[in-house]
Amino acid sequence: MASLNFTQLGHKSSNSFAEFALTRHAPPSFTRPTRVGFKVFASDSQAEPDLSVCVNGLQMPNPFVIGSGPPGTNYTVMKRAFDEGWGAVIAKTVSLDAAKVINVTPRYARLRAGANGSAKGQIIGWENIELISDRPLETMLKEFKQLKEEYPDRILIASIMEEYDKAAWEELIDRVEQTGIDAIEINFSCPHGMPERKMGAAVGQDCALLEEVCGWINAKATVPVWAKMTPNITDITQPARVALSSGCKGVSAINTIMSVMGINLDTLRPEPCVEGYSTPGGYSCKAVHPIALAKVMSIAKMMKLEFNDKEYSLSGIGGVEKGDDAAEFILLGADTVQVCTGVMMHGYGLVKQLCAELKDFMKKHNFSSINDFRGASLQYFTTHTDLVRRQKEAIQKRKAVKKGLQSDKDWTGDGFVKETESMVSN
Repeated sequence: MASLNFTQLGHKSSNSFAEFALTRHAPPSFTRPTRVGFKVFASDSQAEPDLSVCVNGLQMPNPFVIGSGPPGTNYTVMKRAFDEGWGAVIAKTVSLDAAKVINVTPRYARLRAGANGSAKGQIIGWENIELISDRPLETMLKEFKQLKEEYPDRILIASIMEEYDKAAWEELIDRVEQTGIDAIEINFSCPHGMPERKMGAAVGQDCALLEEVCGWINAKATVPVWAKMTPNITDITQPARVALSSGCKGVSAINTIMSVMGINLDTLRPEPCVEGYSTPGGYSCKAVHPIALAKVMSIAKMMKLEFNDKEYSLSGIGGVEKGDDAAEFILLGADTVQVCTGVMMHGYGLVKQLCAELKDFMKKHNFSSINDFRGASLQYFTTHTDLVRRQKEAIQKRKAVKKGLQSDKDWTGDGFVKETESMVSN
């Protein structure tokens, strides 16, 4: 969607989350897996896996976060997310002057898997040309404050975006922090909208500009700041490195991919079609999941190599509809997993399915916590040159294993039948 964000929320009448209120600012744990390669079968008395995570000192009951976009567009829907049990909520991106934001309808288009895009086919792609929040900032701030009053032990994250103006960024940060939000996600990645005003991906694609703006933001902010990365760039590790080096405590990846959903072959008009016209938009849903995994893997390897001694976080985003989708992101180093389009397709109750399926995965491998397997699969990625070397060595080892007898003198009486079998070809 136009932007993605996290939120720390907690209902004052919800006892199930009371324990998180006591530890929400506890130091995060980044214990790396120690059981990779071992399969342990759980006993019937195995304790239920613990889905809780601590990210930049913020405690969440599970790693599932509402991504910035329509699912976090107002008080009503964000409250619903907390009530359903989402680990955190990121509100839809806000800016100082919502009057400049004018959305159109229709603003979405879907791609289906089926012959000629059959309406009966499974939805695998979703394009949006939606902008950031068009609601007055004062209204959104009031709702942030109300949510934090009602859910003090839950995580609420504000997503913000401004023009290339230091004073504007400082004012926006000051105003959102006054509501009690727990963290800020910076939208450096919206692929459409207002690039001419140096907003969104226009900043995320320019490392020099990104470094300057991150400097302004982190000099002002008093809560953790996450930088949301755009995939519309050759090497996503470059802006991620700049953001972390400039004071951000975390990285979110990926935002949507610039796309044209398709052309209606009857009308010859592009989709989504607004008064006969369209514009390129952001692509999300199941079809982007493999791309998102590759980007998250690259960022995670860079963070482990260059920021290993510091406490940074990584949030994976892209095509999450199943618990296994989330497990993949976590295996590649993600601390949390954001869901936006999935909520738009399946509703807020999806979080219960995600938690149940992730627990099933953890039980299968006898993982008791998220930390047990976070980043466990990173070690299996290497270069193509190294793959060639590894395969050559493996072939040589297999050839070195002698099959059959090398000479008549090697026959034995005791093993005669097996020795014969060893030299049969069919």
